[in-house]
Amino acid sequence: MLASHSFGSWVGALQGVCGRFDARPALNSALFIGEVGLLDYAGLEVAQIRTNAGLISRKSTSVDQDDDRHCFLIMQRSGHAQLRQGGETIELAPGDMALLDSAGACEIVPHGLIEHSSFHLSRDEVYRHLPAHQRKFGKLSQNCASGRLMRMLVEQICAGELQGCAAQQEGEALQEALIALLGPTLRQANSHSLDGYDSLHGGSLCSQAQQLIRQSLNEPNLSPVSLANQMNISVRQLYRLFEEQGDSVCRFIQRSRLNRSAADLSNPRLRNESITDIAFKWGFTDSAHFSRTFKKHFDQSPRDYRAHSLNG
Repeated sequence: MLASHSFGSWVGALQGVCGRFDARPALNSALFIGEVGLLDYAGLEVAQIRTNAGLISRKSTSVDQDDDRHCFLIMQRSGHAQLRQGGETIELAPGDMALLDSAGACEIVPHGLIEHSSFHLSRDEVYRHLPAHQRKFGKLSQNCASGRLMRMLVEQICAGELQGCAAQQEGEALQEALIALLGPTLRQANSHSLDGYDSLHGGSLCSQAQQLIRQSLNEPNLSPVSLANQMNISVRQLYRLFEEQGDSVCRFIQRSRLNRSAADLSNPRLRNESITDIAFKWGFTDSAHFSRTFKKHFDQSPRDYRAHSLNG
């Protein structure tokens, strides 16, 4: 059951459930949303987190600490977030799954309001089952049989469909099943990351550009030229990075601004903030242009989107 908290008490509750994590709010702490809960399926613990925090982080510690005994299998339930560990960055959209090692320094960067479920798997068992050379961080592929089975099992657990029949030995079996499915899903995901620009570090450059964009969305003058200057690359190279991903830098900037605006419009704590103020906050300079662009992207006007989100 998710319980709502003020920012300070939410950080304490998060630490009680997941260990030595720290956090900072995205904007005014008065606008903070933070809920955390813990489900126990006969020894298999699942943390449920819903928040619009600006950053959730954890420092690297020795593996003999009590709360470094786990690897976190994360299911992104709603919203978008970025995960960072070991110099690598991945993006999570709703339905994505990822593995995170509790013993390593890591950061979770929510893009607006997010909700995710975190399965606490035995770190010793994960390391025992996976090959020594295989990294213990990354997005999990759902394009293979193991990934699809894992997704199905994770969703059934999150929905409470197995709660009534979970005896102690079944909780252990569920954990063993999830760990057994990790290897193929990580290998499949890693094989895809070796294609194209990723093999030439273009993927990491593109991730860096995306990160800079998200950090600068409230700047009306954000442009490909200013972004390329920050990254010390040519504008043409910047365009090529996004083209290799089937995207464009201008579309990515606009889409990111629209998604942040939509997150604010659906936030009940911001119901008294005007649509124009929200648009300006995320870098739009013309309210009429914002309304047209928003409706084209979401098939609803900003006003209708807010009404449906808050009252639907």
